[in-house]
Amino acid sequence: MLNTSGATAPLVWSEPYSIELGWLDANGHLNMAYYHVMFDRTVDIALEMIGLGDSYRDAHNASVFNVETHVVYRREVQAHDLVRVSFQLLGRDQKRLHCFQTMIVDGDDELAATSESLFVHVDLDERRSAAIPEAAAAAADAMIEAHRAAGDPPMAGRRISSLS
Repeated sequence: MLNTSGATAPLVWSEPYSIELGWLDANGHLNMAYYHVMFDRTVDIALEMIGLGDSYRDAHNASVFNVETHVVYRREVQAHDLVRVSFQLLGRDQKRLHCFQTMIVDGDDELAATSESLFVHVDLDERRSAAIPEAAAAAADAMIEAHRAAGDPPMAGRRISSLS
């Protein structure tokens, strides 16, 4: 069983997400776009925890943009499944955050998908990258340190293999 106890555990975990019937595709399983929806919702939870969420955006006219994502689909997710999504902050620099996420099927903890993303902090007035504020950077550093206890995700840093 994965540790899903929340922010004080090594990783941040979402509450279970229900699969809406409108999210199914013609193959009868979760459409790939909705994996991203649930990964994104969990990113929002983690950003709030480090002070870069909605209230920060409203107060400072700055935000965090996703600039790159690599998703690997490991198992079909079907109607009536419940899934949970993790967020692990792997690292940061002055302007960027690097995270890794997993999606598991609630109940059997089977891996359904992973997502690795790079985010950039953006000044919304200038529409350009900007340094992460000191308080959020310190909170991110604390989260990175806590998440180290989970170890390096074995699928992090993967690339798509060539067919030739």
